This record gives sequence, C-alpha cells and structure tokens, in this order.
Amino acid sequence: MARAWESIQDFESFLDNGGIVERTDAMPDEFRNAVFRFIELHANSEQMGGLTERDWIPRTPGLRHKMAVLAKTQDEFGHAHLLYMIAADMGIKTRRQMLEDLFAGRSRFHNVFHYRVETWTDQVAVAFLVDSAALASQQAVFKNCSYGPYRRILKRIIAEEGFHMRLGEDRMMKLAAGTETQRAMFQASIDRWWWPSLQLFGPDSKPNDLLLRWHIKSERNEVLRARWVQKFVPLLHSYGFTIPDDGLHQDDDGRWHAGPIDWEPLKKTFANVGPDSERRISDAAAHWHETTWVRTALESRADTQPAAGSTKSNVSV
Repeated sequence: MARAWESIQDFESFLDNGGIVERTDAMPDEFRNAVFRFIELHANSEQMGGLTERDWIPRTPGLRHKMAVLAKTQDEFGHAHLLYMIAADMGIKTRRQMLEDLFAGRSRFHNVFHYRVETWTDQVAVAFLVDSAALASQQAVFKNCSYGPYRRILKRIIAEEGFHMRLGEDRMMKLAAGTETQRAMFQASIDRWWWPSLQLFGPDSKPNDLLLRWHIKSERNEVLRARWVQKFVPLLHSYGFTIPDDGLHQDDDGRWHAGPIDWEPLKKTFANVGPDSERRISDAAAHWHETTWVRTALESRADTQPAAGSTKSNVSV
C-alpha cells in the first residue's frame, strides 16, 4: 500500500527513523527531483563509462584481458540500463529523454569521463583509481539509502563494481612487477588520473546538503575523499609509485592528507567543457544516431504484436 505524509516534517521524521520510500509512495516534489537528478547522473556516468570500455576492446593486450574488458563493458551498460529504468519510474523523464539529453550535452555525467584515455596503462589507472572511488561513493549511498528502488539496484551494481576494482588491482600489480618502461607508463597514468579520481568525490559537502538530510547519501564528500587518500597513498607507495601532489603530507598520527585541491577542472566538467567533453559527447551522440534503425525496428515490431488474449496471427502467407 502506498504511503502518504501530512507534512514535510512528517516525511523527514519517517526518513530519520530508517524509513524507505517506494516508487508508489507520495513524496515531496523536492525529494523526487533531487533523487531523480542523482540517479540520472549515476546512469549517465555508467553509460559514458561503458563507451570508454567499449573503445578499448580491440586494443586490449591479450585474450584474457580482452575477455575481462568485454565483461566489464557489458556490466557498465547493464548498470546504466537498470539505473535509467528506476529513474524513469519516478515520472520526471522517460529513458529516451534522459539519453537524448545526455547526447545533446544537456545533462551531466561524472568528471572522470570527460578525460581521454590515452594508453592501456590509463585503462588500468581508471580501473584501479576511478572504479575504487566510484565504489566507495556507491557503498556510502547503499549503506543508508532511503529510496528503495535505488538501494536494491545498488546492491547488484556494487557487487560488480567490486570485481572491476579487483581487475584494476590485478593489472596494477602486473605492471608494478613489469619492465621499467611499463612502470614508467603506469606512473604517467597515475599522474594523469590521480586528481580526476580524487575530484570524483566532489568538494566538501554543504551544511544543508539535502541528499544527506534525506538519507540518500550517508557520508560527507570530504570524509569519503580523505578515506580514499588514506588507503591509496600508502598502497601506491608500497609498489614504488609516487603521487602527483606536492602538498601531500602525513600528520603526527601517520594519516595522509591531500594538498590543496584545484576545483576548476571539476567545475568545467559540470558545464560539459572538460578536456575531452566535446569528443566524448559527440561520439556518443553519433552512436545513438547510427543505431536509430534498431530502435525503429523494435518499435515497429512491438506495434504489430497482437494484444493480450488476441488470436490474430502476424505470420504472412
């Protein structure tokens, strides 16, 4: 049975007590819009991430790695499909409208997908650094997410993203044990991807962050970011790699802290004017245009199907 609340205070009290909102429940428009935008951003990011993985399938070295990239690509597009589905169920945009907005540059996706992947070792850095940052963010949402459909979908997505991160870790260790050229290439990839990965968490959360107040997120951005730095700095150091942060330092308790963060690159990606935004969006739009015939054929086929219980046949004789 769908729930209804008499006031915003009543609704927020329900959330504060661990309540879960379902699709059919009444909910304040502000809550619906904020949750929808958050899920749409996540869906767009999975879609653009899948396109990046797809581009590297033919250039992936070795059959084993190629099979892994094929599986990861399938996962990313599968995540996007699931997320677009639950976002569309919120009644604000259809799945097609969300995709058309993405390919027209009218909506946003995560900053890391506004950068070009230059080399195979960049792909390893993305799997190791970016996927781990994304996983940490998703786990923080899943931990206490008050929107039921999103929370249930995240359980599956997080399980698969964990494999992606482990794949990146496995590749990183192989490169660390490789030739000097391989190690130098991976160090260059760390230099390119460290800051975008760190910035994926976003700037410090505002005191009135509605996603925290409504229990969509369970951790402040700066907490997640600091935890990620504390984990990955010593890990990379242990393999002999350096961090491209002149301000990086340890406190008296041995905890690592990032230096000052330049947020301008992140702001540019918010406006879809990042280093590789134009190419990434135009390539995705071209792919959408080239596959119009598939959607048209499927829609035509659906239109010719008999209604439930009909005995009409579609077979021509």
